Amino acid sequence: MVQEIQRPVAELNLAAVSSHSGLGFDRHEAGTGGSGGGTSMEQRWGLLRKVQQWSPRPSQTIYRRVEGPQLENLEEEDREEGEELPAQFCPMELKGPERLGSCPGRSIPIPWAAAGRKAAPYLVLTTLLIFTGAFLLGYVAFRGSCQACGDSVLVVGEDVNSEDSSRGTLYWSDLQDMFLRFLGEGRMEDTIRLTSLRERVAGSARMATLVQDILDKLSRQKLDHVWTDTHYVGLQFPDPAHPNTLHWVGADGSVQEQLPLEDPEVYCPYSATGNATGKLVYAHYGRREDLQDLKAKDVELAGSLLLVRAGITSFAQKVAIAQDFGAHGVLIYPDPADFSQDPHKPGLSSDRAVYGHVHLGTGDPYTPGFPSFNQTQFPPVESSGLPNIPAQPISADVADRLLRKLTGPVAPQEWKGRLSDSPYRLGPGPGLRLVVNNHRTSTPISNIFACIEGFAEPDHYVVIGAQRDAWGPGAAKSAVGTAILLELVRTFSSMVSSGFRPRRSLLFISWDGGDFGSVGATEWLEGYLSVLHLKAVVYVSLDNSVLGDGKFHAKTSPLLVSLIENILKQVDSPNHSGQTLYDQVAFTHPSWDAEVIQPLPMDSSAYSFTAFAGVPAVEFSFMEDDRVYPFLHTKEDTYENLHKMLRGRLPAVVLAVAQLAGQLLIRLSHDHLLPLDFGRYGDVVLRHIGNLNEFSGDLKARGLTLQWVYSARGDYIRAAEKLRKEIYSSEQSDERLMRMYNVRIMRVEFYFLSQYVSPADSPFRHIFLGQGDHTLGALVEHLRMLRSDGSGAASSGLSPGLGFQESRFRRQLALLTWTLQGAANALSGDVWNIDNNF
Repeated sequence: MVQEIQRPVAELNLAAVSSHSGLGFDRHEAGTGGSGGGTSMEQRWGLLRKVQQWSPRPSQTIYRRVEGPQLENLEEEDREEGEELPAQFCPMELKGPERLGSCPGRSIPIPWAAAGRKAAPYLVLTTLLIFTGAFLLGYVAFRGSCQACGDSVLVVGEDVNSEDSSRGTLYWSDLQDMFLRFLGEGRMEDTIRLTSLRERVAGSARMATLVQDILDKLSRQKLDHVWTDTHYVGLQFPDPAHPNTLHWVGADGSVQEQLPLEDPEVYCPYSATGNATGKLVYAHYGRREDLQDLKAKDVELAGSLLLVRAGITSFAQKVAIAQDFGAHGVLIYPDPADFSQDPHKPGLSSDRAVYGHVHLGTGDPYTPGFPSFNQTQFPPVESSGLPNIPAQPISADVADRLLRKLTGPVAPQEWKGRLSDSPYRLGPGPGLRLVVNNHRTSTPISNIFACIEGFAEPDHYVVIGAQRDAWGPGAAKSAVGTAILLELVRTFSSMVSSGFRPRRSLLFISWDGGDFGSVGATEWLEGYLSVLHLKAVVYVSLDNSVLGDGKFHAKTSPLLVSLIENILKQVDSPNHSGQTLYDQVAFTHPSWDAEVIQPLPMDSSAYSFTAFAGVPAVEFSFMEDDRVYPFLHTKEDTYENLHKMLRGRLPAVVLAVAQLAGQLLIRLSHDHLLPLDFGRYGDVVLRHIGNLNEFSGDLKARGLTLQWVYSARGDYIRAAEKLRKEIYSSEQSDERLMRMYNVRIMRVEFYFLSQYVSPADSPFRHIFLGQGDHTLGALVEHLRMLRSDGSGAASSGLSPGLGFQESRFRRQLALLTWTLQGAANALSGDVWNIDNNF
């Protein structure tokens, strides 16, 4: 009998569950009892009464949540609360052929009121189903409509911070308001002034005091980690006992009058040392096209000393190009046309020279590709970017004396500067003798780090840094960046105290050795490259951020362009009331990115992050409309001159930079999906392919083709579009999925580093931004030789007369194609998702 009772109860309970879940068990299957087929009607009715006692009452739900100890007493409670079944009550509706209102074994008519009560749950369920269907339909329509937004889907304006805090859920607007509330401008201006008064040459004793002061400030903030990292690097300094000199040389080679170098402390770090003698030639800015123009005018460059203007290109590029054309030495001066007095703005004094290193590279040039840790020994090797000819800065006054001695053709009108009464002839002129006695010394430098750990992805770092050292006062060069960096540390620390925690870790860094070519930043990257290449998300540089207030530039990777556009719309213009920075740019330039976005230059600390380590980076600057900041890298780069240059708007401009950098950090560290626009590189490749197409006919005539590059570019575009569609159709609440997407997005920049060249031999492996034969720029230069019959050999660093070489072209094409293809494959995800046309 126990078996006869248990089996129908189990079957009836199963039928009850199946009726709720829609499995559709038949009433006859549930109402008959196998071996209990001979049970009387009374026994079945009693059995149904017992089942009703264990079933939910009309006011209960079968899905009632039960937790903890309630689970043990549930059955007993339900039994105690069970009531006697009314005569017309059917304990459960089972599907079957009987008419509505019948119960097993009974035929009792049900009044219309009772039927209405029975239908109520189905009406509620139907209503819920309609509501749910409408919601899902609207959700799908909304998701689909977002596809019209294009790239903007990667810039999520209301991303949620899923961390529980006393403030509850934090949205973008909450974080923005919190950030702006804690950010202050008064401290930044004071810090700029006080920092510019301190001597802070890399490796000096007073720099060590500044390091300790900054560490003391950081120790008072709410940070997870604070530490320093010391490198022992080779730096070059002038020799006080044997200063550099410049003399006229007679026709017979005798050394004659010495020209005064007003400040013996002004020099070019990493210049070749020794003597250089040659006839003087004026070479404008010393660009490659300038020297080619001189050759076209039959001005002899081999064996000469070039006089070039500071600006447009770096000191290192000027010296490297002069060396390529056979010059024996370079003199670099600030022309008043670029640095002079202005009726409304201050200018550089005519007796001041400009400081600048001449290493065509970054980091310690005596340990290229390797970190300069004290405990590590390396073979004696030097960077290929070190020049073989000496270079020396001179003032405008000395340059004026030199130009007056020049003969030969008159310089083109656009070459003429504003030296008083100088004819600006090309030369050659009298002979000169340059002596450089700089000496190299092993110097300890210290980078300072502060970290706020992320709560969801602590192993992914959003990095922001600023140069701390300076030659001279360095108010604009490094004091501004240091002040903004310290203020951002304080602001984010206050936000953490108020409940904010970033999803990804924030890493704040104060660099040393920046004036010698981003030595501190590059040595850190070289030391920890294996860790950083898939952990560092983005690098934001604060160097050179305030050099004026007229226009805004962002030197950056294409991955960050969409995010920068979004942030510019959130920051008020410091000098146009009622406008955002984006409004200020777009008002006069509809194509805002063509005016604002520029490639990263080698003399930026951000360059090494992208070109060497494969980390997308940005350095943004406020600049003057019509000229460079005249005091940069001089002893006149003081707080007072910077304040005068901006006509009292220094606090407002510095605050705008801090707001821009801070909101950029919030988005990068807070959004579930990294707001990096991976599709932009497809446009970059397409733009460069336009340059290659110019030579397709010449290549075809030689039986060569660029089809491989076209195919690789197509694979990248398809992989980017496929990933974008996957992101559209996914849920941001899926942490595992978001992390997987973020890792794929983070790899994009890294995989544009050529995997087929050695980082020791070619440290800047980026195919678009780097230096070397593997780059797209080198390939285009080589293709130009198809039409120059070898005359472009010198401009490409080849030996004269070599011209176009098919074997070299094939190698360059393979390096470029497979690097681009590797980026496409990495964007595709797993190996089974890769789809290419090769």
